[in-house]
Amino acid sequence: MPPSSLVEAHWAAERRGLERFRTEQPPYSILNRGIEREALPVAQRYGMGVLVWGPLGQGMLTGRVRRGQDTDVRRAKFMTAFTDERRLAAVEKLIPLARDAGLSMTHLAMAFAISHPAVTSALLGARTMAQLDDLLAGVDVALSDEILDRIDEIVPPGTDIGTLDQAFVPPAILRTDLRRRPAGERSAA
Repeated sequence: MPPSSLVEAHWAAERRGLERFRTEQPPYSILNRGIEREALPVAQRYGMGVLVWGPLGQGMLTGRVRRGQDTDVRRAKFMTAFTDERRLAAVEKLIPLARDAGLSMTHLAMAFAISHPAVTSALLGARTMAQLDDLLAGVDVALSDEILDRIDEIVPPGTDIGTLDQAFVPPAILRTDLRRRPAGERSAA
């Protein structure tokens, strides 16, 4: 939900004497950090929990998606995010970072997602017992400031690399009538 909608929902609940939103569930990963700009600070300000989804970048941060290589990630066949050159370039930089830190890509990605103070928890998204076992083995991984700084160099804070195929796009972006005056009313006169 856009931060402005979170604020509006809180105001509406307060005015009507209703319960306010207690949690938000946005996408968040090393590749999709846009919520760091406003959504996470707004959630902190209103005392909301944040349960993020997609901390493995829809599978791109598993190490199984590489530039120029076939992948066994099924969704890669039908989701455009997997062919986004900027996302692939970031993954290629993150793989040696994880290796140098002695971590798997999945452990790096999950530890990153929960390192933000506004994030309450992250959905694992495991589809098999082997994936669940792998993710649970990294539960105690905590990233150092040095590793987080290196991630910031690859994907600057508050930025998204490409767009998620399943991410919310507000009507003000999708509908031209909401972002363009009628043709006869566009002049400054």
